[in-house]
Formats: sequence, C-alpha cells, structure tokens
Amino acid sequence: MANLRERCLSHFQTLGIPLPPDSLDGVLSKAEKESLPHLSFLDQLLGPPAAARHERAVARRIREARFAEPKTLEGFDWKFNPKAFDRLQIEELTTGDFIRRRANLIFVGWSGVGKSHIIQSLGQKACVHGYHVCYRTSAALLADLTASLADKTLPQRVRYYSRPELLIIDEFGLDRIERSEGPQAAHLLYKIIAARNQKRSTALVTNVDFDKWGDYLFDGPLAMALLDRLVQGAIILKIKGQSYRAHGPQAGKKPT
Repeated sequence: MANLRERCLSHFQTLGIPLPPDSLDGVLSKAEKESLPHLSFLDQLLGPPAAARHERAVARRIREARFAEPKTLEGFDWKFNPKAFDRLQIEELTTGDFIRRRANLIFVGWSGVGKSHIIQSLGQKACVHGYHVCYRTSAALLADLTASLADKTLPQRVRYYSRPELLIIDEFGLDRIERSEGPQAAHLLYKIIAARNQKRSTALVTNVDFDKWGDYLFDGPLAMALLDRLVQGAIILKIKGQSYRAHGPQAGKKPT
C-alpha cells in the first residue's frame, strides 16, 4: 500500500495536480471509514485542487480584462430606475450565451443610469464562465490605436483587440475622444469592429443615438458601415432613466 500511495503521488505530480500527501491521506482515511463509492472518492480528492485552479483562472481573466471597477450585479441598485433595465434580460445575458453565438451587445442610453456598472458586471460573469474579455473605454482604446500609428504597430494592435471572445468598449461618446484624437479615430475604430465582425462578440456602451453617429464621427458613410457591422444580429438595449449622479443617494459614486 505504501508503494501504491507513492506511485499515486508521483502520478499527480506528473499530471501537474497540486495534491499534498496529507490531503491524499485524509481522503483515503475518510473513504475507508465511510465506504465511499469510487466516484465520490475521486470527487473529494480532486474537487478542492480543481476548484482552486478554477478560481485562480477566473482571477487571472478578470485581471487581464482590466475592468475600471469590480462591479457586480449583486451590488446594482435595481430599485432606483426600475424601468431602465429589464432585470430578467440582464440576468439572461450573464449566461454568456450571446458570446457563444458571437452576437454583439449594444447599450444606448442617457449618461449616469448605470450602463457601465451593468456591462462590467456582465464582463466579469463572462470571465467566470471561461471567456477571455477585454475592457476598454473608447478613449483608452483609441489612444492606444493612435499611438500604434506612430510606432507602426497598428496591425499588431488590431490583432490584439480582435482576439478576445468579448471586447467591451465603454463610454463611447462620453468625452469626445473620437474627435479629439484626430480624423483617423473613426477609421481606427472601424478596423477593430471589422476585424471582429461575426467572429467575436463586441459590447459597446454609448450615449450617442444611432442617428447621430454620422455627425459625431464627422463621416456619415463610415459611421453607417460601422453601425451595419455592430448591429447585425446584435442585442440592442435602449435605456432611459434618472442619473445616479444627479439624483442618487450617493451622488457622484454611481457608474455611467
């Protein structure tokens, strides 16, 4: 039995399963006392290290996504704007099925109603489900792409942003970065959307209505081409409600 125990520990080490000898001994002792079925024994033996590895992987995906804040749906105030969001629809989105289907998700609505909170919560749920997520504000995304023009690394950055299974572009239209970055900003955004079109899911959060995109980007035809690729088969939520910052009990602390 001692030799068999050592062989099993060696197998775990070879397979890269972090199982200390005392953990094996503890489960073996419990199995003998309780006459555990084989599958129950394996579950109790491998369950804890598997759960620990899963938690580390989720934490890594959340860290790599670079969310602005650690937002959760549990921390969202559903009562403040009860008609702004369909809670059942949002909870359905937490399953990540739209990512599996490579469908886009678009939030269009007034500033301050909680769009950013919701989208970051959905992004973190996607990380839990095993999806690779990238979160950027529109300002940060376009600043990165504009900088890549200067050092001639734009193709690499386009490939980088085309890889995540879910790319979240938050605050589109919030601080006019799309225009202040220069006339090429709209074309840079189009490159990302076109590279992901029907291959990966893109979530976009904006307070600019679709019919104003042409004026906002100073390029009507390009705005239409961008919209065509974003809205094709997309889930579109148009949101109206009071601003947390203007009316909330903790004004200034709620998301956009």
